Order: sequence, then C-alpha cells, then structure tokens
Amino acid sequence: MLVALYRTPQASHQAGVVHKTPPELMRGLLAVWMRWFPLRTTVFAGDGGFASHELAGFVSRHPNRLTLVSKFPPQAVLHDRPPQRMPGQSGRPRVVGKRLPNPQEVVASSNKRRRLTVKWYGGGTRRIEVVSGVGHWYRQGQGLVPVRWVYVRDLTGDHRDEYFFSTEIRMSVKRIVETFVGRWDIEVTFEEMREHLGLETTRGRCRNTVLRVEPCLFGLYSLIVYWFVHLPRRNRETIHVVWVGKTSLTFSDALASVRYNAWDDYLFQQPHQNRPYEKLTAHKKNTILKALALAP
Repeated sequence: MLVALYRTPQASHQAGVVHKTPPELMRGLLAVWMRWFPLRTTVFAGDGGFASHELAGFVSRHPNRLTLVSKFPPQAVLHDRPPQRMPGQSGRPRVVGKRLPNPQEVVASSNKRRRLTVKWYGGGTRRIEVVSGVGHWYRQGQGLVPVRWVYVRDLTGDHRDEYFFSTEIRMSVKRIVETFVGRWDIEVTFEEMREHLGLETTRGRCRNTVLRVEPCLFGLYSLIVYWFVHLPRRNRETIHVVWVGKTSLTFSDALASVRYNAWDDYLFQQPHQNRPYEKLTAHKKNTILKALALAP
C-alpha cells in the first residue's frame, strides 16, 4: 500500500512544512514505486487532478518505466519539436518548434472522426466518436512533454465530451480511453471504503493517526475482497443488502458474507460441549447470523 498524507496549504503553513499538491505527492510515490520495482513498466491513470504538466514531465523523463494517462486541457499549448541546430548556427537554441492548433481547435475543424466500441464505466461497452493528435505540451520554464491527446464523444449515452492524453505517443486511442475508464473501479473502492470502513472520517485527523489508520483500511478492504472470493460458492451468491433496482453483488454484500461466515465458524462450527445454542433451530441460527453480519 502506497499512501501519502495530503495537507491543505493552511495546514502545511501551520506545520511549518512545504506544501505539496496531489501531483507533487504522486511524483514522490511513483519515484518510490520505481525504486521498489526496477524491472516493471507502469501505466498510471489519474483523474483531472493529476493532469499536471509537471507530473507529465516527470513521467516523460522515464519513458521506459512510466506512462501517464489522464484528462487533458482542451486549450493546452502544443508545439512541434524544436528544429535541429545547423552547423555554425549562432544564438540561443530554440526551445519549441512550430505552434500547433490546440485540441479544441482541431476538433472544431475536423471532418475525420473515427468510431470505436470501447469498454466503459460499470463493466459495459459504449460506442464513441474520437479525434486524436500528437504534439508537445509546453509550459514556460518547464519544457516540452510529448503527448497523444484524444477527444471522446459518447454516441451510446449522454456522457459529457472528454479530452484525455497519454505520455506514450504510440499508445492506441482505444487503450488510452479504456485505461482512463478503468479508473472507475478505483472510484468505487474509495466510495465503498468511506461508506463501510470509515475512510476519511473525522475521528482521526492528526498526522500519525492518518498515516497508521488509512493504510490499514486499504489493507482491510483487500482482505475482505480476498476472503469473499475464496468463500464456498453457495456463500458468494447471496445479496444481503437490498435496494430497489439492485441486481448484482456489491462490497456491502461481500462484507456481510465474510461476517456471516466468520460468525458461523466462531459460534456454531467449533466443537463445544453443553452449550445452549446447540439446541437452536437452523432458522434461528440463520436469523442470529444475519443480524450480526449486517450490524453497523
């Protein structure tokens, strides 16, 4: 588990430390990741908060190790590579090449739009229309970052138009879209942990508490999912938490199933002698176990 503590600018000032934005914290985590796994190639998919030129620049300096996929500002400044210096040429070398139209301008004037079927949020598929291009993202004082950008329009539903990018310009348009959409599982994980495991509650706001508890909660989430997957099949097909329109299992059901089986093993499966509950009917045992499994 890689977890970094984020402080607001005010909290950083009060603590007497340099404030770090989420992209700056992620840069540090990616550096740790590369040190831990020197032979692995990693694709990091971040939401719009990580659409940072600085983070993209860091990733592009490790092209054989890291790739960043995130949202892209439609009015980003793009250029060609600077031209090569000719022999004997004097003066300072050029930093950028020819200015390119930004993605929004390209989309507005494009008559060639591809249509693709891609994996979508929630495990389904969507028919989309795309426009893509390649350029070097420029920020003054921060240099150029080669990117492939993609404009996506949803043809199946009513999802808003989006712009994505990858620091790997050879990555296919379809893979860029599906890599970003694959983040949905991460968003669901955070929501389920807030709802059922107490992530980001106000009970622990001091630095040490956050650094100790939050990683433990992520580990607990992983263990619950692992235990649920390894339960007997008959115990993995019950929807314990019901609401209108629900047709599939969720983390709340997985949590209830793990609790149900843990309590069943602890209360009724262990060899005990002369225990009153040994005379309970199967219906009453099931009622007790369900009450314990669904307890808040």
